[in-house]
Formats: sequence, structure tokens, C-alpha cells
Amino acid sequence: MASSIEFKLFAPYNEKAVLIGSFSDWKEIPMNKGEDGFFRATVDLEDGSYQYKFRVQSKSWFFEPNQWVDVTDPYATDIDGMSSEENAIATIKDGDRIVDDYVWMHDDKPLPADEELVIYEMHVADFSGGEDDPKERGKYKHVIEKLDYLCELGINAIELMPVKEYPGDYSWGYNPRHFFAAESSYGSTKELKHLIDECHARGIRVIMDGVYNHSESSAPLTQIDHDYWYHHEPRDPDNNWGPEFNYEHYDENLDTYPARRFIGDCVRFWIEEYHIDGIRYDAARQIANYDFMHWMVHETKQAAGSKPFYNIAEHIPETTSITNIDGPMDGCWHDSFYHTVLAHISGEAFDLENLKDVLDPKRQGFMGATNIVNYLTNHDHNRVMAELGDRGILDEAAFRRKKLGVALVMTAVGIPMVWMGEEFGEYKYKTIDRAKIDWTLLAGELNQGLLAYYKGLIGLRKNNRALHTANIEFFHENPEAKVIAYTRWNDEGSRVVIVANFSDQFLAGYTIPNFPTDGTWHEWTSNYDVDAVDSNLMTDLGEYEAKVFVWQ
Repeated sequence: MASSIEFKLFAPYNEKAVLIGSFSDWKEIPMNKGEDGFFRATVDLEDGSYQYKFRVQSKSWFFEPNQWVDVTDPYATDIDGMSSEENAIATIKDGDRIVDDYVWMHDDKPLPADEELVIYEMHVADFSGGEDDPKERGKYKHVIEKLDYLCELGINAIELMPVKEYPGDYSWGYNPRHFFAAESSYGSTKELKHLIDECHARGIRVIMDGVYNHSESSAPLTQIDHDYWYHHEPRDPDNNWGPEFNYEHYDENLDTYPARRFIGDCVRFWIEEYHIDGIRYDAARQIANYDFMHWMVHETKQAAGSKPFYNIAEHIPETTSITNIDGPMDGCWHDSFYHTVLAHISGEAFDLENLKDVLDPKRQGFMGATNIVNYLTNHDHNRVMAELGDRGILDEAAFRRKKLGVALVMTAVGIPMVWMGEEFGEYKYKTIDRAKIDWTLLAGELNQGLLAYYKGLIGLRKNNRALHTANIEFFHENPEAKVIAYTRWNDEGSRVVIVANFSDQFLAGYTIPNFPTDGTWHEWTSNYDVDAVDSNLMTDLGEYEAKVFVWQ
């Protein structure tokens, strides 16, 4: 039995629009315009899937005045990615429009709180397919196949690089064209939901990379009435990645901020439809509108309800204003951590004050442990092994220094993040071309050792609550020997001490004075006990090595 299905398009200042689709053999169906700025048409449709588009008289300045243009529905939840037409797909079931008929299985599973997170950043296409066989992989379903590996690694959140539909079949995703549609080259909407559901089954939160500063240049809203939603031209031509949403533009006639309305609808949709647990806001510095961001974060928390939801800004360089009392975000990427730690593990610098600033972001003005996301690298930087190799640090020496960095990122104040493949020593240079991580590296002894080191420290970071706090004290500094020691603790009596040697000297029988507590401590990375006596602890410190002592 056919049901009346409404199609609508918000285009308040366009003269005319019509609906075309497979249900009418692509013949035009008139649309009526309401005072609310929506064009509407109703079509009687049986259950099934239909392709459609809008044909609209454009108001965009790069077309002729009132030129007719075929545009994809800006709110399309599925796109025919196989065709160059990019038709929207409407799916009808039991007389209603749906995205798909996926049934969620694991919504009741408890998920980690923000302060407990260890995030794993990944690109869906490049995460799989680099195994020792010719299979291409690179889909949502292949991420599911590796979830057991990620559970063994110990991470409890994955951050997906953008999965909104982009043109072509390979991209990092920072050129979104269709904001409500999942990237079809990775699989179906149901397969993406299945991935998120399977993550939740394992206690893994899913953070989505959200691109809200700009869209791809041919996104539907650009074709309808460009300057209604976007700035007319780039505000910062040196940092321009596409038409930039204009969050300041207010339409007095309809009492709405058009760009805010569209992106707000988008964010609510992804939380309600895909059950995501956080958003990383790309190019927050370029968005440069805290009023809009405050509103957005409020919308995300409302949509998420009682579930934890983590909003992370990518603001490079980081700024305390975006997370502190009047700031909109929960956390932000800590790029100074990356630069400072790399300089120290590569031996290019030794500056205790700089080092302390990034290990304790309160010194930089941040307020709490969840205000900062620390990383040794991410998709925007070269891999640590590539950076060390460029400096002539290779093989065992590189793995040793990488481990020192891992000890810092897992014990510093803040939320740690791992870029895919870093945990086993991937060394490819940053590229925007296909770059599948090389899983065959896991056959190497040094690579296996690095992976085991990551697993051990991720386990400590997740389970020792001292590392969830903002408490940190630097109790020993030796600039001549390039040694620093700091302690982390909580009010329940958990305590962790990190002693790091940033020199190329083996320090035998090194005594750390002012040790926080006398008694037996467990060295976590090499699994042995050692006693602190009279506020001193003696240990051997290898070159570029950290010791991690856990109070028993």
C-alpha cells in the first residue's frame, strides 16, 4: 500500500523549486513554497528505495540569475555513490522514511568516562588492507575484524577520520560534500552502525571527526544560495579548504541562523542515528565563533542524554580559552605536546620548563585533565619513526626513544591519543594519498616489543586512577644528567612515579631523592619490585629511557 511521503527543501530566497526522481521517471513534480522558507511536495510511494533530486532556480553568484540547477538534497542520508549524478536515496519502510533498518544490540553497555579514555585515531580506508595478502579491505566491516586487536591493545575509544560522503573514492574526508550521508566507499549505513555497535559491545566509545568550518566546493548548499549559508570569500586565504560556513549570518525574516541550523541538525542526526560518543571539531581556530560552539556543544549534550559525550577542538596552536570556564569545548588537541616531546626524544632540545609545561598543562593555563588530548603524532604530522629516521636515529635506538615518548604520553596530565600503526612502529611519511598501515611490520622483534610496551602502559593509564586526575608534581630535576622525575596521584592512595632520562648516557645506580613514599614500588615496564628507603630510590636508567614506578 502506498503512503504519502513528504519531500522538502529549505531555500527561503529561491524563486522556484521542483522535485525529480525515479518515482516520476524524472519528470518534474511541482513544489509549493511556505512562509517558513520550505518548498514541499508529497508523493505516494510503496515501500522501497527511490532516487531523487531537487531542481532549483539558484541564487548562487557563480550561476546566471535564477538559472535552473539540479541539486542533491542537503539532508540526504544516503547517496548513490556509484553514479556521477549523486542522486539522493529515499528509503521507505512501513510507510515511513528511514535511513536503514539496523537494530542496535549493545546500547545498554557501560562506556568509559571522559577521564578514562585512551583514544585511537584511524582512517577507515588505510587501517586495513596492508596485511600479508592481496585483499584490498578498507571498509567499515574490516575495522570490525580488527576490534579484537584493538581490545588487546587496550584502547577504549576510536576517533574516525571523517566518514561523511565526499567526492571520489579516496580522501582523508576533510572535503565533505553530503553532511548527513555516510561515506559509501567504506560500506553501507548499516555497516557503519554495526561497527559502532560492535565498539560499544566492547566498551569502546566512537568519536567522529566533524568538519564544520567548511564544505567541499560543490556541496548542495553552495549550489542553492551560496551566500545564505557561506561567507562570500575566504576570510583567511592561506588557510582555506573550501566554502566557509557563515555562523554570524542571521536571517531576521525567519529568525534563524541558517548555517548554525544546518550544522546543528547534522550533529543531532549523527548522535541520534549513529549513536556516536564524541566529536572532534576540525579547524576550530578557523571557525572562530565561540558563541556558535557553545550552542553546538549544548546541542550535543542534549542529544546524547545520559551518555558521556566528549567535544574536542582542533585549535592549532592550542588555546586555553576554548576549554576553560567560558570556553565552549571539553578538550582540545595539545599540539605543543607533540612538538616538545619530539624535540626531547630526538635529542634536539632539553628544556625542563618546556617539558614540564606540556606534561602539566595547568602550567599553560588549562584547568583539568580532560581539557587536553596528548599525542606523539596524528594524521597531520609525520610518524615518529619517520621523524627519528630523518635525524639519523634508526633501528633499536629509534624504538628506545619511541618508548620514552610513549611513557610520557601515557603518564602526562591529559587524555592520550594514538595514531593508527604508531603502536607497532609504522614509519611511512605523511601523505594525502593511499597509505595503508603495514601490518607485516608486526613480524619484527622490535615492533613486537614496542606493541607490548604500548599495551602495558595503556593498561596502566586506563586502570590506575592516579593517571585520570590533574595531579602532578615534579620532585626531581637534574639538568646536567638530563633527568626528570614526577609523580601522579589521587585521593584514594594510588600513586605513579615516572623517572625519565633524556641523555645518551647509561646512568648506573642512579639515586632519585625526595621519593614520594618509602616502601615497595613496582617497575611497570620491566615488571620487578624495588624499595624506596629514606626517601631515596636507586635504579639503573638506560639512555633515553623512562622508568614507571607504581605504588603497591
